[in-house]
Amino acid sequence: MQEWANQLCENRQFGSKMTDSKYFTTTKKGEIFELKAELNSDKKEKKKEAVKKVIASMTVGKDVSALFPDVVNCMQTDNLELKKLVYLYLMNYAKSQPDMAIMAVNTFVKDCEDPNPLIRALAVRTMGCIRVDKITEYLCEPLRKCLKDEDPYVRKTAAVCVAKLHDINAQLVEDQGFLDTLKDLISDSNPMVVANAVAALSEIAESHPNSNLLDLNPQTINKLLTALNECTEWGQIFILDCLANYTPRDDRESQSICERVTPRLSHANSAVVLSAVKVLMKFMEMLPKDLDYYGTLLKKLAPPLVTLLSAEPELQYVALRNINLIVQRRPEILKHEMKVFFVKYNDPIYVKLEKLDIMIRLASQANIAQVLAELKEYATEVDVDFVRKAVRAIGRCAIKVEQSAERCVSTLLDLIQTKVNYVVQEAIVVIKDIFRKYPNKYESVIATLCENLDSLDEPEARAAMIWIVGEYAERIDNADELLESFLEGFHDESTQVQLQLLTAIVKLFLKKPTETQELVQQVLSLATQDSDNPDLRDRGYIYWRLLSTDPVAAKEVVLAEKPLISEETDLIEPTLLEELICHIGTLASVYHKPPSAFVEGSRGVQHKRLPGSAGSGESVESPDTGSTAAAVSEAPPAVIPSQGDLLGDLLNLDLTPPTTTGPIPPPSSGMQMGAMDLLGGGLDSLMGTGFGVPPAAMPASFSAPVSSGLDDLFDLGGGVGMPMGAYSPPKTVWLPAMKAKGLEISGTFARRAGVIQMEMTLTNKAMSVMTDFAIQFNRNSFGLAPAGPLQVLTPLSPNQSIEVTLPLNTVGPVMKMEPLNNLQVAVKNNIDVFYFSCQYPISMLFVEDGKMERQVFLATWKDIPNENESQFQIKDCHLNSDAASNKLQGSNIFTIAKRTVEGQDMLYQSMKLTNGIWVLAELRVQTGNPNYTSQLGERFEMAMYAVCVYEYSYY
Repeated sequence: MQEWANQLCENRQFGSKMTDSKYFTTTKKGEIFELKAELNSDKKEKKKEAVKKVIASMTVGKDVSALFPDVVNCMQTDNLELKKLVYLYLMNYAKSQPDMAIMAVNTFVKDCEDPNPLIRALAVRTMGCIRVDKITEYLCEPLRKCLKDEDPYVRKTAAVCVAKLHDINAQLVEDQGFLDTLKDLISDSNPMVVANAVAALSEIAESHPNSNLLDLNPQTINKLLTALNECTEWGQIFILDCLANYTPRDDRESQSICERVTPRLSHANSAVVLSAVKVLMKFMEMLPKDLDYYGTLLKKLAPPLVTLLSAEPELQYVALRNINLIVQRRPEILKHEMKVFFVKYNDPIYVKLEKLDIMIRLASQANIAQVLAELKEYATEVDVDFVRKAVRAIGRCAIKVEQSAERCVSTLLDLIQTKVNYVVQEAIVVIKDIFRKYPNKYESVIATLCENLDSLDEPEARAAMIWIVGEYAERIDNADELLESFLEGFHDESTQVQLQLLTAIVKLFLKKPTETQELVQQVLSLATQDSDNPDLRDRGYIYWRLLSTDPVAAKEVVLAEKPLISEETDLIEPTLLEELICHIGTLASVYHKPPSAFVEGSRGVQHKRLPGSAGSGESVESPDTGSTAAAVSEAPPAVIPSQGDLLGDLLNLDLTPPTTTGPIPPPSSGMQMGAMDLLGGGLDSLMGTGFGVPPAAMPASFSAPVSSGLDDLFDLGGGVGMPMGAYSPPKTVWLPAMKAKGLEISGTFARRAGVIQMEMTLTNKAMSVMTDFAIQFNRNSFGLAPAGPLQVLTPLSPNQSIEVTLPLNTVGPVMKMEPLNNLQVAVKNNIDVFYFSCQYPISMLFVEDGKMERQVFLATWKDIPNENESQFQIKDCHLNSDAASNKLQGSNIFTIAKRTVEGQDMLYQSMKLTNGIWVLAELRVQTGNPNYTSQLGERFEMAMYAVCVYEYSYY
């Protein structure tokens, strides 16, 4: 539609602006017949007039598709204006007339070789806009020629056409090699061709996030930065957005890119400015804060952001929403620019509220006096919503800047004296929060608050006042009378007020038991006997039983010391903030939500994260490290296999779990599907190639015979009794003595009592004593890190061995490893530093609360796409289904349900990894058959990963 509108505007230059309206005024009954005759006229002018009438009819919604063959016949012309009009008609009606549209193919092919570059570009652009499969195959050869055309205008048009063709038929584009040609265009001499190539590749990469089309490297980045200075403003935006996806190798490269992007901050187009800010905000993470350039860059970022606030209100709002994110991440950028956020009288309300929020975020001891003076002025405005926000802002200032708390309380008291109802009520709500933040400091104002008790009519204000009276009942002489006045209309109050009143009266009773016994009995009776609200009734019963059985315990519970409230309660969660910073200048930065929260049906939405700051030890190898699973788009619903696939509907199963030995860990309180995906942008990218792994591709040990003595999870060696803990593989040599100057390290991994342990044997095969041992891990896929130092308490003498157990945690820095479970280790002693790598069983990462609720299991299984499922076989397992279930439970693989179909037991199992990722499985056990079939699935695209998990768990 946009293409159509653009061409319609272009066509106006060929005709008279004063006379074009005549084409929209014809209302003849035989109009189609007359147009048909005019289109077949021998006179060129008459034919052009007829096509204009057809386009006019099409524009106002009339169906002129019957004229398709006649309009197509007009394509054979040298008149550029007429050709544009015909192409416009074709774009609109080709989809409804696909068979007729093929008639135009020869003309398209011919026009792609026209001497006029405008016609060549027009032809290839139009063919790209005609979304008809039958025409697509004819587009390939002309498109290939146009991609290598001598004219840059044709090349840049062809680059965009590749993205359009990819949207229609992605496989065709890949087979024809257009993607490689598109990558070559990034090195084009013309900056606009480069910009369009980047735009096309970025669009394709969005729908195929794991294709690695934009393989950015320093050489490519240099080409993009060179083109950045010469292309149009929208081309600059494409290039800047592409740069934002690159992670520099070190701080020097980061500084170099920042220096070349900084001039874009002075651009007249606000979109270019925000895209440049996005790049700089990301690359600043890698600059050391003690670097002179870091301070210079902070100073350069402020003026362009301030300039954006002089635009029209709508642009101001977009700028303010982005500034809100920037200020939360780096408040020092705008700490000296408080005045530009002061509200103007003619600002729209949405701009006022956003400015108010940013003012609070920038408030500090240095500018608090200025801020409070402004806020007090705002509290006298006529806009009620704005006044309420201003009063709340004063309270937030008091909580944020402790030195200003007294001044804020004084300002709030002044506002209460105005007796403006909604001002008084908001002031009482924020004073309650101030009491929570600074206990026993400002309680002298309670008397003033009590004077305004009768004017409170809003639930939040009434609840806040009741809380104050109950909390400080010992300081208020007539506290019982005040609370009793609220009790008179108890059933007319909102739930919020009722709950607060119940608690306040119980507090009062515990502080003054002899005077308020009747009052507490009255409120407990109202709450438990006369109320239909289950929350209120339950709380009433709890208090009643506490008071009647153990008043001392009741006092400890109800009058317990309350934690201080935090300074900033409305800050965006850090991980989400990092992602939003990477989306500055897009809708995500306006909504303050990740793209996956509002982009429907987009499986390609990737989660981005800022790179680790210089010296922080965080991963900087992948720009997508640390995405959240919540941001993965919802999978298509139709994923339940047919009845013939033995799954059926879990709701109809006998959900009696198999008998177990030993206690079952309690189920997780929440599924944590929104937990951190520490493995980075798209879980499927970690596994490299396809998802399915045929049984033949399994490791040799996977099909080892029973006689091998392998002490695996199923105890295939024929051992008696079930292991109570997770399977721990035997120790292997990790570091041979010949590679470590006589130090030999062998080890294994185990999970005991919920703690991952690295169990090692250190052997000194050298001639000298070894001391001063220390250990360190490189970044790894699951953040494994030592939970403490390596404890080797005595010197290791020659030919001596010592057993060492090192507890591990999973809070270390994360980086994708190949293979996924690879761990790189450095061990230091008094002789040297030695390096080795080992592989840990992924079953060590299964947590104890991995038993999913049955209904949640069913819902989750239904959400798993077919492509995220994988099936494989486990051979030579001589255990029945119950024994296998018990065995697996020792490794935190939990059976949710079991059923028997045609002599085959089917176990439905769940497990959860330390990073919150869930894996679901279906294990099929045939009586008398030693081979099991296991089918795994995950909501995210990680079926291959799930195979890896099960493989390590069983063996």
